[in-house]
Amino acid sequence: MSLINVQNLNFAYDGSYDPIFEDVSFRIDSDWKLGFTGRNGRGKTTFLRLLLGELDDGGAISAQVGFDYFPFQVEHKEYLTADVVEEIVPDYQQWQFMRELSLLQVSDDVLYRPFNTLSNGEQTKVLLAALFLKEDRFLLIDEPTNHLDRQARELVSNYLRAKRGFILVSHDRAFLDNCVDHILSINRTNIEIQKGNFSDWWENKKRQDDYELAENARLRKDIKRLSEAAKRTSNWSHEVEKTKNGTRNSGSKVDKGYVGHKAAKMMKRSKSIEQRQQSAIEDKSQLLKNIESSDSLKISQLTYHKHQLVELDGVSIQYGERAVCGDVSFTINQGERIALSGRNGSGKSSILKLICGDEMTYTGTFRRGSKLKISYVSQDTSHLQGNLTDYARDNDIDESLFKAILRKLDFSRIQFEKDMSSFSGGQKKKVLIAKSLCERVHLHIWDEPLNFIDVISRMQIEELLLEHKPTILFVEHDREFCDAVATKTVEL
Repeated sequence: MSLINVQNLNFAYDGSYDPIFEDVSFRIDSDWKLGFTGRNGRGKTTFLRLLLGELDDGGAISAQVGFDYFPFQVEHKEYLTADVVEEIVPDYQQWQFMRELSLLQVSDDVLYRPFNTLSNGEQTKVLLAALFLKEDRFLLIDEPTNHLDRQARELVSNYLRAKRGFILVSHDRAFLDNCVDHILSINRTNIEIQKGNFSDWWENKKRQDDYELAENARLRKDIKRLSEAAKRTSNWSHEVEKTKNGTRNSGSKVDKGYVGHKAAKMMKRSKSIEQRQQSAIEDKSQLLKNIESSDSLKISQLTYHKHQLVELDGVSIQYGERAVCGDVSFTINQGERIALSGRNGSGKSSILKLICGDEMTYTGTFRRGSKLKISYVSQDTSHLQGNLTDYARDNDIDESLFKAILRKLDFSRIQFEKDMSSFSGGQKKKVLIAKSLCERVHLHIWDEPLNFIDVISRMQIEELLLEHKPTILFVEHDREFCDAVATKTVEL
């Protein structure tokens, strides 16, 4: 066991007036299994780069362990997997690596295949197994679940649960709950560490938020009451002071000593009220700083003139000689929220593209309603560049609504001025989802929409779909999201 110390960390990128971290201090035990959470753009990747020494931390970070990053950048993907592993861990014992692969249910023959022929899931498992062979290292695991199917996620989560000494960036609630024992959260104004899994942290956060909201409401009432009391006391003091040079109602002379004593007493009371009011204002200013904006989103879907929008009956899709899926049968009816499930490579994306109107070679019966309008969110965000105003105009969507949705998904106004190519992976995905929510269509088709998107935004999107009940077909491996949203699951 050793400590990783962060002391008075301040960091901003060159040329930016927007600091990522300000006077941040905390400690990490190198034996912890640490889940790392926070909304997109808050600095999770920046912090990992600071730990790796890729950015100047100004001497704020000290550690007695070295750091390794996942996913490891493989230079020669055409090499055999065994050679790739040897580049990562030069002195590894093959039997130890085989043991790790067996825990991840990966067959031994992957060692003798070129690394670039492995599936995304196999590559993820091989790199994790190799990096955990290293000794006296603290592993920085950055979103390993992206593009992993549900079964692979469960395998990797169980594997990590048996390990220790890592920071795990993931937005999959079930994945985090299964394999971490502490949560490191980047909040709006600070970074904090709590013991427990994600659900423990979330419950604590909700309790703290509820307390602060109630306390804020109480202090607002107190401040208003004290302000009115101060005003009354000031008026009374003024009236008493005027009687010093006057007479009593009886016509007798005024007792100036009595009046002066009464005025002083009122002044003292006024000062006391003023101090209490100032104290309440200061207490109020300390609240609500870390409460996340999670306003509800909006969707207005067109109503189709028929109950059934799409039908597939015994559909098989082929690429050349290879069949990617076979004998697929299901319908999409108005109001259904359908989760398309299956292992990676089972043809989910191909089915989505067929329904969207892409040219595909298929057999079987496929019917799509005439003049059916579809909004599609793809996995790929690499095409996003330029500013948001031009993007809204080019896609013929309402710019004000588009940006309002992005604001609700935690975009700061400064992001609106930036080029989309500089956005984080999660922010790019939010652009695609916001665009889709602005489009007036009969059917939404989303292909792994939640990749890279933070937990709070996932919950907002989940609530949106449950509240407005649009017709949607989606592929998503987040178990909690699918269980909450889907009215029907189609397994390939």
